[in-house]
Amino acid sequence: MWYMCVFFHRLLDYRKPEVEALAELFGAFAQDNNGEIHSLEWKLPKNFHPDNPFHFVNIPSEDIARNIAKRSILVKGMYEIWGEGTSYEQLEEAVNAYPDERKLPYLTSENTFKINIDSFGKTFSTQEQKELLQRLAFIPFKGRVDLRNPDHNFWFIEIDKYEANNGLPPIVEKRIFFGREIGAADRKLLPTYQLKSRVYIGPTAMDAEMAFLMANQGLAAPGKFVYDPFVGTGSILVAAAHFGAMTMGADIDIRVVRDGRGPDRNVWSNFKQYGLQEPISLLRADNNLPPWRAGLKEMFDAIICDPPYGVRAGGRKSGGRKLLKGVVGPYTVPDDKRAGHIPSTAAYSLVECVHDLLDLAARMLVMGGRLVYFYPVLREEDSPDPTFPEHPCFKLVAVSEQILSFRYSRVLLTMVKVESYTEKIADTAKAMHLDFKANHLKWLEEGNLHSAVFAPAPTSYKQGENGDSNFSKESKPKYRGKYV
Repeated sequence: MWYMCVFFHRLLDYRKPEVEALAELFGAFAQDNNGEIHSLEWKLPKNFHPDNPFHFVNIPSEDIARNIAKRSILVKGMYEIWGEGTSYEQLEEAVNAYPDERKLPYLTSENTFKINIDSFGKTFSTQEQKELLQRLAFIPFKGRVDLRNPDHNFWFIEIDKYEANNGLPPIVEKRIFFGREIGAADRKLLPTYQLKSRVYIGPTAMDAEMAFLMANQGLAAPGKFVYDPFVGTGSILVAAAHFGAMTMGADIDIRVVRDGRGPDRNVWSNFKQYGLQEPISLLRADNNLPPWRAGLKEMFDAIICDPPYGVRAGGRKSGGRKLLKGVVGPYTVPDDKRAGHIPSTAAYSLVECVHDLLDLAARMLVMGGRLVYFYPVLREEDSPDPTFPEHPCFKLVAVSEQILSFRYSRVLLTMVKVESYTEKIADTAKAMHLDFKANHLKWLEEGNLHSAVFAPAPTSYKQGENGDSNFSKESKPKYRGKYV
């Protein structure tokens, strides 16, 4: 059945991929043994811009639509639309024509109800809201109004025609909707988990909204096992644990996973703060030298992470410069120094880090498991579309970009494992990696992304009359939300 999905107007590239992932999690697609990745059917209201918050989506059942809305971070609500039009007269005609068997069960005297007024790009005064409610008198509600805890919520949504110069995607025609709420977002989730009130955070802690989006892309749920090989202060695992998943993490910095900032301010403290199931284990481990025993494979349902790509923190691997250059040999730490020993490390380029991550995921993810990770993109003038690392075990199912500055963005890649790991596939993957390495941008190998991101602005990025830095007309975003 078709439902209207209303999004929050932010992180526009992330909206549909999140709904697609949750639809799979809640069983919207039949099982397929051919590795086929399904997607939902979408359509826009008439004459609406693709970046507007209103989209129609075909979902198999009301229960699935409700579950998606309740769990999603970017969905404001799902609605069964009873009628729509460009005028109040058209709306009344459409609502009256909607099948009685769909309407009447919710209009009986046994049901309490509430009618909500909403809009996009405009606001209604209290008096205007009263007048709009009076226009809905033609709907034969027989139940009692309950503003606090109604059995059914109904929504009147009006979008006025406006041009693009108000900072929003243009609407070329006024549109009015009326419908029943199927499900709505949990408004308390993000304030509860916001970083500013968290016990233990670091400079690379993932913000709560993005961590929950990543957990949704990874299909975190009860019975699922989620691993983060760059766990840091545990933000991503906190989000996965909130959804009921078992978690496990690793980090090369033993001071982060073992010590934190004291016995009451560490990764474990974050889980205790929210009453979540603690990770099965936190390892001091190197993504370049995985700690797994030979033969161990297909252990995790999802690997969700934010690899170090050198903006806020650079990647490190075990060894140290002298060891890697062969000046000194491998050594064994004496027993009396093990407790306080901090292993030496060396620089770890992004291209090597991502290759190791894909190899780890190919070995350790179950069939159909998901790898979700961020990948940086530098935008240059006249540059082609970015290419992303590939692996024969995986199919790329979602690409969501977040532009962070005039030349730098990070892209959330979601990959699904569709082939079993074999030595032949490992050889193919290595060849693909070498080809990618030979053709990638230089900053990937040198790990000098920080310098590239914070390089002087191009000439199109000018200072304003008051000394404020502003985009020129050529580079200025067309409307707010697109680049949030």
